[in-house]
Amino acid sequence: MTVEVALSVMAAARTGHLLVCDGDDRPTGLVTRAQLAAARAASSYTDRLRLRDVVGAVAPAHRTALPSPVRTPLHP
Repeated sequence: MTVEVALSVMAAARTGHLLVCDGDDRPTGLVTRAQLAAARAASSYTDRLRLRDVVGAVAPAHRTALPSPVRTPLHP
């Protein structure tokens, strides 16, 4: 997901953060609207910047243990 798409999702969901998961749906980080806005304002920003690259730029000391996502079936 790109930064622009993430910002749109956050605006539509009226939330200030997104949980980022890897290809196996394991949480890998949390990104805030402020982090995405800062990434977009950076001189190195392109519209191809991926959300995982923003999360990867956060220092490991700032990451916290994240809970496993709760799975709910779409159809009972």
